[in-house]
Amino acid sequence: MYHYIVQRNNRCSLCRPVLSWVMDQGPLSARVVEQFDGMSAELQVAARYVLDHPRDVALLSMREQARKAGVRPATMTRFAKRIGLSGYDAIRGLYADALRGGSLDFASKAGAQVASQKLRGDKALAVEMLGTLQDQLARLASPEALERLIKAADLLTASRRIYCLGLRSSHPVAWQAHYILSFFDDRSVFLDALAGVGADQLRGACSEDVLLVASVAPYTRATVEIAQYAASLGVTVIAITDSEVAPLAQLAECALIVATESQSFFHTMSPAFVMAEILTALVAGRGGNAALNVVRQMERQLIALDVHVKPRMTRSAT
Repeated sequence: MYHYIVQRNNRCSLCRPVLSWVMDQGPLSARVVEQFDGMSAELQVAARYVLDHPRDVALLSMREQARKAGVRPATMTRFAKRIGLSGYDAIRGLYADALRGGSLDFASKAGAQVASQKLRGDKALAVEMLGTLQDQLARLASPEALERLIKAADLLTASRRIYCLGLRSSHPVAWQAHYILSFFDDRSVFLDALAGVGADQLRGACSEDVLLVASVAPYTRATVEIAQYAASLGVTVIAITDSEVAPLAQLAECALIVATESQSFFHTMSPAFVMAEILTALVAGRGGNAALNVVRQMERQLIALDVHVKPRMTRSAT
């Protein structure tokens, strides 16, 4: 979590980049920073959460935000009134408008990272990022997340064909899923956008097929449009995305929600990557001996083509 150091008359020069970023990051940041010193300790916890997680403020319910911040829901309401608003829904509305307007961008986050790294050092940033990832991965084991994961595995297992799609930062997630599936199954088709022909392979797609698609904010337009087209053909959509209100979540029969928040200027894709790996592992395990035989065939081919570097044999000591 970033540290907000505010002095009423004289801010230190190292703090200015942080404060400048904070004011650009969310529509109420300037007001929150200005009033921060006069808040109670509990309200300051709520304030830090709003400053650190502007996208969550826009997308999550007040109760979920209170839980993540570690305060009572009533504290979020008192915080809203402390900064002059009627209630927390007013805050969420302002941040939702800012998110739709695209004002929460990579450049703002880059400024925050540079300032925080300068203040606290490389090791502190690395430790904080690793801690955040640890928490995010742990949340993938929640009962609701596991239920969705099992449902997605059911849909993939029962499908005639599996289309995999992911562009930009989500490309490695979709590619890893397709690559693992190809080891034990010939049903997977990767909708690669090379030369702009990615969606062409959907010809003949039908309700017996599944589209496994990944996209997180900022959502790639082509991904959403291809998913919409697939859904119009009756294809079942499984989405790996970052919010219940994400465009892909609205299309999906099953939405696997992953966190993307990071102290880096760039959102993390690690939870999405892990989700894809676990999902494909579940599908592989359901394939039984048939899948095992395909894996053996693949392994023999890799050996025949000398694909991998063989480990050197070391001489035994005499």
